[in-house]
Amino acid sequence: MDAGLTLRETKLRLGKIGIRPDEISAIIVTHEHTDHIKGLGPLGRALKIPLYMTRLTRKAASEWLGKGLVIREFEAGTAFDIDGLHVEPFSIPHDAADPVGFSFYSGNFKAGLATDLGYASALVIERLKGVNLLVLESNHDPVMLKTGPYPWPLKQRVAGKEGHLSNDDAGRLLLELLHDGLRHVTLAHLSQINNLPELAFDCAKSTLAKSSYGHVSLGVAGQDSVGVFAEV
Repeated sequence: MDAGLTLRETKLRLGKIGIRPDEISAIIVTHEHTDHIKGLGPLGRALKIPLYMTRLTRKAASEWLGKGLVIREFEAGTAFDIDGLHVEPFSIPHDAADPVGFSFYSGNFKAGLATDLGYASALVIERLKGVNLLVLESNHDPVMLKTGPYPWPLKQRVAGKEGHLSNDDAGRLLLELLHDGLRHVTLAHLSQINNLPELAFDCAKSTLAKSSYGHVSLGVAGQDSVGVFAEV
């Protein structure tokens, strides 16, 4: 999913979790913001693998991509398959050309990814229902954003309908998605300026505590390391 790190850093982090670069068969792109695509061209050329993105994302990302890439376009709402993995992309509210989240199916297992979205639309909720594994944005703490160093227009963008989910927003969406089959949630895309891993974790944990789904394990993805931050 995406490629916002350099080729060297991506290889280093893959090595830390025991994955060889040549084991990767494709890269799927959510949207064209640079923290998601600035390593996409080098990685695609080095590994000689296809890059999947929408037509509008491809157009918006063109200056970062360069030549010598295999690009396969898809449309939000139209499913496709990669090596036996069934992929269902869906539109999300974010200030990009054609941003998408994903549901992935392998046999009876369903995983979902939703990051970089300003709010949980009815479509987002519908497409993520029934997931067994969820990667969910928990970008900022509202108080830290309000009192932090960002200029006011940027604060408005982050908190707006096409911005990013706060910890509270992520908790409310998680509550909508809880069911007997959900086994693990990873909180992702945390701001290093306007959030703390502990705040995101505690907010999601309190959501789980209000329900009867204590079997759900919870982790926080960090920007500078690989692995799970904590579990319940």
